[in-house]
Amino acid sequence: MAVLLLWSSPNTDGLTAAAKERLAAGLRKGGAEVQEVHLNRQKIEHCRACGNGWGLCRAQGACVLQDDFADLYEKLVQADGIVWVTAVYWHDLTECMKAFVDRLRRCETGHNGYLRGKTCLLAACAGGTGLGAVECLHNLEEAIRQMGMRACDRLPVIRFNRDYMLPALEAAGELYAKRLLDGQLEM
Repeated sequence: MAVLLLWSSPNTDGLTAAAKERLAAGLRKGGAEVQEVHLNRQKIEHCRACGNGWGLCRAQGACVLQDDFADLYEKLVQADGIVWVTAVYWHDLTECMKAFVDRLRRCETGHNGYLRGKTCLLAACAGGTGLGAVECLHNLEEAIRQMGMRACDRLPVIRFNRDYMLPALEAAGELYAKRLLDGQLEM
């Protein structure tokens, strides 16, 4: 069983990276084959809203931009489960993750529907006051819901709860993998 873990943060040794590591460890404990993709290291351009806002993405379910998007999209399609982990900026996803999600949403909702029915695990990691984590999770859940995916859990990680949330993330990853494996997470 394959799980794609998409994560985004420019800081590879901060709170988001620690959360990603604990989730990945739990997924592996639960029997998942984990493929990690660090979106900050991918070449993902922002949507250009070509063709009066609905270009090839609506007509054919593909994007005209030549970057890493198509390969990542195919990895999502092939995955049995998807874990989204993002740092929080201005109460929202990182710009790298937003760029990817915006383009994905156009292809999925406009034409394809390949991701419909997939269950996801969502984590948002906020430094500072941590006030934006819940809003960020809401925004991510709305985006995946528009594409027909479903969040089975939403995990806010902030400086205050870091000490107890990091072990909880590992447990959440393990349970997610086990439930994917035994078919308990189907829509």
